[in-house]
Amino acid sequence: MVYRERSLTPCLVGLTRRFPVVVLSGARQVGKSTLVEHVLPDWRRVVLDPIIDVGNARADPDLFLNNFPAPLIVDEIQYAPELIAAIKRTVDRSRVPGRYVLTGSQQWQVLKSASESLAGRAVFLDLDSFSLAELAERPFEPSLLERFLGNPIQLREDARAAGPAARAAHRRSARPLAEQLWRGFLPDIQTLEVEFVPDYQQAYFRSYVERDIRHLADVADWQQFGRFVRLAAALTAQEINRSHLGREIGITPQTAQRWLAMLTATFQWFEIPAFHANAIKRISSKPKGYMSDSGMVCYMQSISSPAALAGHPLFGALFETAVVSELRKQAATLSGQPKMYHWRSHGGSELDLVLERDGTYYPVEIKLKSRPTRSDTRGIVAFRETYPSLQIAPGLVIHPGEEVMLLNEHDLAVPWDW
Repeated sequence: MVYRERSLTPCLVGLTRRFPVVVLSGARQVGKSTLVEHVLPDWRRVVLDPIIDVGNARADPDLFLNNFPAPLIVDEIQYAPELIAAIKRTVDRSRVPGRYVLTGSQQWQVLKSASESLAGRAVFLDLDSFSLAELAERPFEPSLLERFLGNPIQLREDARAAGPAARAAHRRSARPLAEQLWRGFLPDIQTLEVEFVPDYQQAYFRSYVERDIRHLADVADWQQFGRFVRLAAALTAQEINRSHLGREIGITPQTAQRWLAMLTATFQWFEIPAFHANAIKRISSKPKGYMSDSGMVCYMQSISSPAALAGHPLFGALFETAVVSELRKQAATLSGQPKMYHWRSHGGSELDLVLERDGTYYPVEIKLKSRPTRSDTRGIVAFRETYPSLQIAPGLVIHPGEEVMLLNEHDLAVPWDW
């Protein structure tokens, strides 16, 4: 398979030159092992297993480290938590940079233990599935988010000055929208013929449940857990009421909370908190939840083809899911990452995203329409009117069409792949 350069490559290289331990986390099959093998081809690599105690990593972690001297890549560190303390002892004897890279597909107890035990010795980096820039093999160009946060006024002026040809040159997606959302963004799935995509997704989901979840926690009813994951997928890009979510399939709110935490710990789910400011009583406090990959939502909702997705009620929610995921991937490459919120007032006004960085707030709307209009900035305008004392930047309306256009004196509409 042809290697695609990843946007986090410079970051990973820089961290290994400055810290003794780098912990690279992410969902299964997002390319963690491929990335570290490409960036660190001369390092020794050991892949741990949940059943076999590879190299006595669990039984005798100190002997394991003696037998596999640094620099060392340890894949799937969650299968040998005993190694964490041994690595700490080894690093404390010599804090030379570039000793260990640990990869893991869970944020659960093992990586939590690593963050506590290796404090001051390790840095943590999350790898996601492919971004649009990586799919287009242009991973190091300034992203839309970087330009938006860096100088939103200049972005607006550049868009106004650019002609259609220049705008088209800055677009990154090659596939039709419905097909890209239906496939999702996992690396291995990008080169598969359409007829084999559901087979890959089925195998991915099965291995996720049978390896990651069974290793992570004791679930009494696996069929019920599967129904829960499918229900969560159907609710992507919606505010999450855990009590209601549990009632739908007959589990307690506490179990629903625990299972959502398991999905988050294995990078299948993330949440965007509600925005709070001075008018806190007028704002909904429920987070919005998102499945990490739109393709897996399509699989879990039995959406059989790109054509079926184009007419499906979830199309809009899946577009929002993909855009929010894309912005999170772009944010991961920035040195000062913004905080992300969603906003909804009890009066009915809402805004898909509010980004906060350096005391400035950046409003973002996401619309599944090819030509947004001034009316699509209602949420942005309402946010400005609700918080006149905040420093609020020009807003973006992100859409799947081809046009870059000014919608009012402040706000700009841009294609999601621009």
